[in-house]
Amino acid sequence: MHRYGNSKFGANIIYSKEERPLGTAGPIKKAAPLLGEEPFLVLNGDIFTDINYKELMEAHLENGSVATIALVEVPDPSRYGVVLLEDSRILDFIEKPKATKAPSNLVNAGIYAFTPEIFDYIELSKKRGVSIEKEVFPKLAEEGKLYGKVFKGLWMDIGKPRDYLYTNRLLLESHFANNWYGEDVKLGRDVQIVRPSILGNRVEVGEKSVIGPYVSVGDSVHIGRGVRIENSIIFEGATISDFSSIKSAIIGKNAYIGRWVKIEEGCIVGDHTLIKDNVTLTRDVTVCPSKEVSESILTSTSLL
Repeated sequence: MHRYGNSKFGANIIYSKEERPLGTAGPIKKAAPLLGEEPFLVLNGDIFTDINYKELMEAHLENGSVATIALVEVPDPSRYGVVLLEDSRILDFIEKPKATKAPSNLVNAGIYAFTPEIFDYIELSKKRGVSIEKEVFPKLAEEGKLYGKVFKGLWMDIGKPRDYLYTNRLLLESHFANNWYGEDVKLGRDVQIVRPSILGNRVEVGEKSVIGPYVSVGDSVHIGRGVRIENSIIFEGATISDFSSIKSAIIGKNAYIGRWVKIEEGCIVGDHTLIKDNVTLTRDVTVCPSKEVSESILTSTSLL
C-alpha cells in the first residue's frame, strides 16, 4: 500500500514499480515520457534541506548546461560525491572518494536540475542498473556540461538512522525552546517531559515516566508507567508498555513494545512489529515491519 495514495498536499503522485534494479539514473530515463521538453528537477528522497529550488533552476537556465548539481560543504566528504569546481563549472566528479584523496569539501547535495538532453547520457541495460553518480556525471564533467550551484544553510543526509535522529535533535533545538503538546494529551502523575520534546495529538503517558530530551512522539501513541525514552522518534499509533526504556532509537507506526523491554542505541523497530515482554534489543538491531520478537537480540543484526 502506498503511503500517500494518489495525491498529497495537492500534488498528484505517480508510482513506478520496478521489476529489476535500475540504479540511480535508470528511473530518470524511465520518467522521460512524463517530463516533456522543459528543464526539470530530480530530488533524492533521503535529504532534509532548506535549499532554494528556484535558485537552482535559475542558475541552471543561466549556465545553459545539461546538468546543474546543488552543492554543499561538509567536514567529511568521503560519504558523498565530491566535485572540483572552477567558477560554476564542475571539472571533476568523484563518487565517494577516500577522505585523504577528496579534491574538495564540496559535495553533491542530491538535488539536480536537468535538461531533457540528460536522457541521451543514460543507456538502460537489461542486465544492470545505471549510476548517475559513477557513469553519467563524470562523462558530463569531461565534456564541460556539468555545473554546480553552492548553497549555504540547512542540509542533512538522513539516509542513516543516526543522521535521522541527529536531524530530529537539531530541529527540536532550533524550533522548540520549550516542549510542544498536541490536542488531548494526557499525562499521568509525576510524569517528566524533558525539553525539547514534542507530543502529538491524543498521546497518553503513564505515571512516573520520563520522556526526553530530544523525543518526537506521533499522534495516538500510548506510553505506559515508568517508561524512559530519550533521543528517539516514536511514530503514530505505537504502544510502549510499562517500565520499558528506549534510547536513540526509531519505533515505527503501530508497533507494540511490551513490558520491561530495553531498546538500545541505533535500533529501528518497523511498523506493526510486536516486541514481547522482557526483551532486550542491543545496539544497531533492525526489526523489519510486522515481525514478532520474543527473545533478546544481543548482537547487531537485521531481522527480516
